[in-house]
Amino acid sequence: MERLLKDYSYYLRIERKMSPNTVGAYCSDVRDFLEQCRIPAAQAGPEDIIRYFESRSNLLSKRSQARILSSMRSFYDWMILEGEVSRNPCDKVEAPKLGKYLPAVLSVEEVSAILESVPDKGEMSLRDRAILEVLYGCGLRVSELCSLRISNIYMEDTFLRIIGKGNKERLVPFAPVTGEAISNWLGVRPAAAAPQWDDFTFLNRFGKPLSRISVFSLVKKYALAAGVTKEISPHTFRHSFATHLIENGADLRVVQEMLGHENILTTEIYTHIDSRTWQASILQHHPRRLKRID
Repeated sequence: MERLLKDYSYYLRIERKMSPNTVGAYCSDVRDFLEQCRIPAAQAGPEDIIRYFESRSNLLSKRSQARILSSMRSFYDWMILEGEVSRNPCDKVEAPKLGKYLPAVLSVEEVSAILESVPDKGEMSLRDRAILEVLYGCGLRVSELCSLRISNIYMEDTFLRIIGKGNKERLVPFAPVTGEAISNWLGVRPAAAAPQWDDFTFLNRFGKPLSRISVFSLVKKYALAAGVTKEISPHTFRHSFATHLIENGADLRVVQEMLGHENILTTEIYTHIDSRTWQASILQHHPRRLKRID
């Protein structure tokens, strides 16, 4: 099993160009299945996969089950490429039916309250304000924020150069208030603890790059301080950014480019979040709006 997982991990990283977090999640899902199945991977059939999910039906949400099945399907597709198996046992396993996923979204007022909850003074406060401004004002993923380089910030041209999923590059413009927050932080940013971190924009108090967990904790701390009771994460700022752009009339294709979505269907989810906006717009311009029934 260890050899298979090592080779599969290499395939995901090198050939599929997946991020370390995605590779780790896929391998973890496959490992858990193989450990519970207790038979060689090449001998597993559809009935083994169904039995595995039945044993965890009370532990896993439908969305988690769908994710794990996707990981296993990818694993067995790779096994076919390697000549280890002739068919994918996941093909005969029906994925759980999922409803449309609508992510949690903050209102403009809630975003403002969270930003205003950051103290005005202190190096770490300036850093935290810049982090929140970039998360919301640029719609970055938390991994993109943690890896943001100073050399990829173009202050005069007001855009960031982001290396996103699949090592794909995109340019993200930012508003003056975001640029000001970044400048304020860079003006007091301490020296990095090691030369290899000199170009990282955001550092912790020890001069090391921020971790994803640190950013999660930071977001929750300021949400609590602002009295925002919704269950949020750094990704909530990305969802809110996209939703507010579309509500204000931004073109869906432009939002897709800014977020780095490969498929526009992923971006379209934000058109369903606030139905009142598009409903009011339709009724305002409806050709029958002035008609009356006598």
